[in-house]
Amino acid sequence: MAIRGLFFHSSPVNIRMLDTIKIASEFRPNERAVVYPGDCLDLLTVIPAKSLQLIVTSPPYNLGKEYEKKLDLDDYVNQQRAVIKESVRVLKDSGSICWQVGNFVQNGAIIPLDALLFPVFRESGLRLRNRIIWHFEHGLHCTRRLSGRYETILWFTKTDDYIFEVDPIRVPQKYPGKKYFKGPKAGQYSCNPLGKNPGDIWVVPNVKSNHVEKTGHPCQFPVELIERLVLSLTKEGDWVFDPFLGTGTTIVAAIRNNRRGAGSEILPKYVKIARDRITQAAEGSLAVRPMSRPVFDPKDAGRSLTTAPWLNDGDKNGYLALSEKPGRYPTRK
Repeated sequence: MAIRGLFFHSSPVNIRMLDTIKIASEFRPNERAVVYPGDCLDLLTVIPAKSLQLIVTSPPYNLGKEYEKKLDLDDYVNQQRAVIKESVRVLKDSGSICWQVGNFVQNGAIIPLDALLFPVFRESGLRLRNRIIWHFEHGLHCTRRLSGRYETILWFTKTDDYIFEVDPIRVPQKYPGKKYFKGPKAGQYSCNPLGKNPGDIWVVPNVKSNHVEKTGHPCQFPVELIERLVLSLTKEGDWVFDPFLGTGTTIVAAIRNNRRGAGSEILPKYVKIARDRITQAAEGSLAVRPMSRPVFDPKDAGRSLTTAPWLNDGDKNGYLALSEKPGRYPTRK
């Protein structure tokens, strides 16, 4: 399948045309997009050593979904170990591995998969740079424990000489007008004009039924989550790889930002969805939630009620003073 289209950063100033791109089914270093319809280990074995800059994925959680077979936990860890070992082999010395996981749940008890898999990454000599918390607002409602509203991304590097660029993923300053109050820089702005480091807690809406990116996949992650990793951990033209591709989000994030993308998926229906989304992304027609959009804006959502009804008209700050003493209210006799 050959496609021609736009490859762009989230900001429209970086839109530019690239050559015609073919979505290949086999990995070759000169390709720009590869969707392999099969097992990730079969694909990994043909990829040359030290050829990929970023490997980012969300593997199955061993919950018995349609794309996985539920295993004994030891067998699950060994399965992941085989994929991780091959991933380290094909990773450049300057590269990063980002493993996005949640919890394994059994009889109401949870086992955090990042804790379970951390020793496996350490066996391969990788260095953990951040344990990123991905926070979202929606999900299953629990009745006998607190509802889970976050998952984690373990970011590892292969060496100490790795690519990391924070400028493309900076977020707005909390106090943009803050200035130095003493010293030789007194009176000058003290914050970075490009924004602040986003930190290791990322608030990004998860892909639920009303999300603009929603497909038929039950565990789809959002493009903007992967774009942060692509923009900060790779350079243009680098390879980004996802061994558990799903509906192609990782490759979408890669080609939107002038990178090469590859991945594998075992279910034919998700292979088709992935190829369709990659085509649409290249054409500039894929609906994607931009990184710069606030999580929720009641005015943009068309809500008639945009402030709390108990606030006084004279409350300029728009916040309820939690420390104030409660007043007396009239009661019926």
